[in-house]
Amino acid sequence: VQLQASGGGLVQAGGSLRLSCAASGPTFDWSAIGWFRQAPGKEREFVASSSRSGLSTYYADPVKGRFTISRDNAKNTVYLHMNSLKPEDTAVYYCAAGNLGVEVRMYGFWGQGTLVTVSS
Repeated sequence: VQLQASGGGLVQAGGSLRLSCAASGPTFDWSAIGWFRQAPGKEREFVASSSRSGLSTYYADPVKGRFTISRDNAKNTVYLHMNSLKPEDTAVYYCAAGNLGVEVRMYGFWGQGTLVTVSS
């Protein structure tokens, strides 16, 4: 499966963004999708994940209640809706396909990343 992340940009604190992850390939339908982020000088960290059906979702504690992951399998697209953004959310955001989980090693396919910058 190939993944293309988009939707990043510059936003003020308190604002919102919607990231998209467009997937291609026959394995998308059965793949869990995860969003991760990596800030400068830091390790890549889990943000949110969705099962293939979208019925099971998981969130990292720092984003709970502010971010929502959703997927439209008809469009082969997964979204990350980000509200109440904070400067500490600034990072390159990656989408990944693989097995449902919170660890980087559980995902075998990665998109190229999209930069989100939140100004204070």
